[in-house]
Amino acid sequence: MKKLIFPLLVVIASSSYGILSTIVKVAMQYGFTTAEAITSQYVVGFFLALLLFVVTQRTLPKVNKSGAMILLLAGSLTATTGIVYGHSLNYLPASLAVVLLFQFTWIGLFIDCALHKRFPSRAEGISLIFLIGGTIFAAGIVDVDLSAIAWQGWALGLLAALSFALFIQINSRQVEGVTMISRTFLVSLVALIVISVALTPEIVWNGQLFGAGLWKFGLALGLFGIILPILLFSIAVPKVGGSLASILSAMELPVAILASMIVLKEALSILQFVGIALVLIGMILPSYLSMKKDEKKAAQKVG
Repeated sequence: MKKLIFPLLVVIASSSYGILSTIVKVAMQYGFTTAEAITSQYVVGFFLALLLFVVTQRTLPKVNKSGAMILLLAGSLTATTGIVYGHSLNYLPASLAVVLLFQFTWIGLFIDCALHKRFPSRAEGISLIFLIGGTIFAAGIVDVDLSAIAWQGWALGLLAALSFALFIQINSRQVEGVTMISRTFLVSLVALIVISVALTPEIVWNGQLFGAGLWKFGLALGLFGIILPILLFSIAVPKVGGSLASILSAMELPVAILASMIVLKEALSILQFVGIALVLIGMILPSYLSMKKDEKKAAQKVG
């Protein structure tokens, strides 16, 4: 049962990411832009992390050079993923943008294989087939004409996938002497700095954040897009490894589709339902086969 805890935390973290697109769409219905909503996520997320840090820690940890580099990269990649994915939506339909983002599953697996100088296992390969096929069906692009898509859209979509895959890999590295709450605070600080340079930090002083009510969406986005994923990924990814974490993070897609269906009343086709089922099978398969393998080894030792 203990072996299931850390994979479950990865699933919860990725599921929280899946809610973000729906929250952003609702914010847009209230007249806010995508850039304003995303910026509010990182601003409010930082203050939530700061509050959590002050209440529980209060003292900044001493970090060596390698640890500081891990935290810097984690924060930068967190922000970069949001920025690049947001820009990709200027060129891509939302469904195709989701498909391109979810290429992080095989990108993350291959990065992990390269770092550990190994080939993908049979279970990982079969899982990727389910994940990629399920993603295409679930996103509803089977009958979509892609001939008019600009190359910038393809490039930005795949760059967002690479950024997210690297973020997961970086979070598989532990930082000595840094608690998970301190790590969440420092990563959110770096992410806020990057976002402030790239997007719209003026929402803090032009009245949009508090006067116009953007903070309500920022609170939800900060909780589900900063606090929960950074904290849970920091705890769980070092335990499950980068390759399995990439596969389990595919839970973001089914959650995104279901959230849109429930909140935004978007229709769910039979093909999308089949796609969600394939993604879930692809996620569960590696953990299931690993458990069976461990049980077999245990039985052989007893015998």
